[in-house]
Amino acid sequence: MRDPYEVLGVPRSASAEDIKKSYHKLAKKLHPDLNPGNKKAEQSFKEVSAAYDLLSDPAKKGRFDRGEIDPSGAERQQQPYYKTYAEGDEGARYRRFDGDESPFADDLFADMFRGAGRQGFRARGADVSYSLEVDFLEAANGLTRRVTLADGKTLDVTIPPGTEEGQTLRLKGQGQPGIGGAGPGDAFIEIHIKPHPFFTRVGNDVHVELPVTLPEAVLGGSVNLPTVDGKVALKIPPGSNTGTVLRLKGKGIPGQAARQRGDQLVKLKVVLPDQVDPELKEFIERWGTTHAYDPRSKAGIS
Repeated sequence: MRDPYEVLGVPRSASAEDIKKSYHKLAKKLHPDLNPGNKKAEQSFKEVSAAYDLLSDPAKKGRFDRGEIDPSGAERQQQPYYKTYAEGDEGARYRRFDGDESPFADDLFADMFRGAGRQGFRARGADVSYSLEVDFLEAANGLTRRVTLADGKTLDVTIPPGTEEGQTLRLKGQGQPGIGGAGPGDAFIEIHIKPHPFFTRVGNDVHVELPVTLPEAVLGGSVNLPTVDGKVALKIPPGSNTGTVLRLKGKGIPGQAARQRGDQLVKLKVVLPDQVDPELKEFIERWGTTHAYDPRSKAGIS
């Protein structure tokens, strides 16, 4: 596996926010739903996801940067040794050597060695991080997803309605076990939402562009419209134009923490037939001679 920084196209000095932005940009470009049948894009998407999984976890990132694990997360073979400095050298502290002398983990290792030797040494278990991808509608409506933890244990995770991109769920006590009877760490699951073919989320509102026929735009009518809750009948007002926005109150994303549910905003787009038949062409020519109008002048473009 390649260097995760190279995979995400960021320098080693990149901030957590820069790493996240680069991942989201690449994930949207390479997502299998947007590249059906493209095995190369699918493989690149998996590589990008694995790189982000490593670099988005502060503990894993730190260990990789120190050379303790490789890009796949596997342990590297290291054989450091320790020695005790003579008395008077700041209390004979333990120091680590990897060929060159360095004060790595000076007091930390000394305290660990002394603490491990004392009866009753306790330490809380380490936290663990996971990344979970869900569909747009799953995040909007909520669901329960079974995940497999690092120790092989499976757990049913409840994803609440209205979950946002990048939101992190905390599973208390589901991390690494503690030492000496201390409590376990926690598990943190970062949620990533797959792009939807036509829904776009803005805050708690859902935006969608709806194609309508020429008769529907001129005469009005009722059409079936998908929402996050299922299909509803939408009334198209007579004389609607491309760019007209209709609002469906309360048909957006459910709010969290007592926030109000959003709306669905429907932007109309008038679409002509694939082929304009002679009858329609003749009617427009006849109608146009007595009903001339200039939309460009109204828009200030003329």
